[in-house]
Amino acid sequence: MMARRDVAGVRLLTRNGNDWTARFPLIAAAVGFLRVKSCLIDGEAVACDGDGLPVFDRLRYRRQDGRVFLYAFDLLERNGQDMRHKPLETRKRALAAVLRIKAGVGIQFNDHCDDLPADVVFRHACKLGFEGIVSKRLGSPYRSGRSRDWLKMKNPNAPAVKREAEEDWGKGRWR
Repeated sequence: MMARRDVAGVRLLTRNGNDWTARFPLIAAAVGFLRVKSCLIDGEAVACDGDGLPVFDRLRYRRQDGRVFLYAFDLLERNGQDMRHKPLETRKRALAAVLRIKAGVGIQFNDHCDDLPADVVFRHACKLGFEGIVSKRLGSPYRSGRSRDWLKMKNPNAPAVKREAEEDWGKGRWR
């Protein structure tokens, strides 16, 4: 999800271009409180269970939309400055600085986990039932869509991943 703030206000846009600003008021309010004139934040909308673990079905079936928050992991524009060409580390530092003041509970900073090997992080994510992990190449500029600079490793046992595989299989089966 892209969280956009500019002179026109705050908009939350999905990768398909759907405006979900009204659907996720906690995120929209948090973006509105940021101390910037404008920004474009890339992140993942998340709904958690009582134990604080993400549950994709809560998003899919619109359970508790008012409590959904954004895990922010990239900053593409700040105060009119295009940040996409800057290295990942620079964008992450700038994002952390933007969120440090007045972000609120609607946006959480998704920090790097670079002190452990990716396979260890992935195994732990799978044990917790997470959908997977995303790894980004240090020093890389931002590119929209899939790229060689980032990898998404999915937990094959996560309910959302299983359902995705079943739905994809079902579509192909009838073509």
